[in-house]
Amino acid sequence: MAEFLVLPSVVANARDGTIARWLKAEGDMVASGEAFAEIETDKAVIEIPSPKAGRIARILHGDGATVPVETHIGVLAEAGEDDATVTAFLSVAAVAAPVEEARPAVSAPVAAVPAPATSARIFASPLARRLAREAGISLGDISGMGPRGRIMREDVEAFVAASLVKLAAVPAAKVVIAEELAPAIALDIPHVATPHSPMRRTIAQRLSEAKRTIPHFYLNADIAMNALIALRAQINAERPDGGRLSVSDFLVKAAAVAFGLVPACNVIWTEAALLQLQRTDICVAVATEGGLITPVIKDAGNKSLSVISREIAELAQRAREGALKPEDYRGGSFTISNLGMHGVSDFTAIINPPQAAILAVGAIEESIVSRGGTAVSARMMRVTLSLDHRAIDGAVGAQWLASFKELVQNPMQILV
Repeated sequence: MAEFLVLPSVVANARDGTIARWLKAEGDMVASGEAFAEIETDKAVIEIPSPKAGRIARILHGDGATVPVETHIGVLAEAGEDDATVTAFLSVAAVAAPVEEARPAVSAPVAAVPAPATSARIFASPLARRLAREAGISLGDISGMGPRGRIMREDVEAFVAASLVKLAAVPAAKVVIAEELAPAIALDIPHVATPHSPMRRTIAQRLSEAKRTIPHFYLNADIAMNALIALRAQINAERPDGGRLSVSDFLVKAAAVAFGLVPACNVIWTEAALLQLQRTDICVAVATEGGLITPVIKDAGNKSLSVISREIAELAQRAREGALKPEDYRGGSFTISNLGMHGVSDFTAIINPPQAAILAVGAIEESIVSRGGTAVSARMMRVTLSLDHRAIDGAVGAQWLASFKELVQNPMQILV
């Protein structure tokens, strides 16, 4: 018997999800457990497996549609069930495609000619409706390329892109930017407007909330890296090229060990209680095309450098491919963000809630320092620890940073 394919809840407390793309077209066969579509979350793209073997008889919500979890997004027919059977199944279930009444354009899209208001029904995905609303574009101006002329995300993005091409030909003095596209900004420069992805929106919301609600304070330390660099070179000389340890691997291990020495820093603030964590899960910030993501090295304090190195490499690769699973980035007790490889000397990072601290790591640079009253050359690295003052006092944060510095400057302690 035919049955509905639903949008599952793949992230805790998620109320909706976006269909990144269908992997099967209407009429295609799918095996039990085979992926038929991909969901785009704020962190990654996740495949949806088919509950059983059958034929994709209907696609009710296409690529780019954002719908509540457990929404019917398609129909899976069994062998021998024809289109008439599927139509009857849909009739009984009283399934109707979402529609939206066309509205007059709120404000003219860049270099677009507004269409007259009409009461005709317009078929569009929820994501397409939202993008059009945010861009100040009437759906009546857009031609849909989806099933039965339905307007999809790509149609809205193509319309915006075409409008901006026209804008480039308009003299600068005549350019008018829609408020919805550039609020409180008066630009006379040709530009391209890229709609925000779910990931970018989530990053913006979380960081804005974190900076607004968490009382940050910052501690700095300059760390001599000569001993760690020498130990790393010694270890890597005996390892294959693909298994070489990085400085970041040592820093993750050192941070985990430091939390064992100063457990008062391994906490999370809640309005009801201060949570003392019994395990150290270290998040490592990874830059992707869609934005920053923080996969987690779980129980880093009880893992060897080799295991940590392998996990960081695997998670970073999957992050850049958009193939992380929710359990790969969910949780974490502390984050390390390393911009040293980009030549950044030092910076301050925003805490990733509900965590209470994040470490910003700068570049390793040659410096002249005093040793026993003598000026010597040393390779130094500056780190900045951002802390949630609700959960961690200054003295406790200073103890953790001093322990971390001692471990990094004497890296053999990390290995024992």
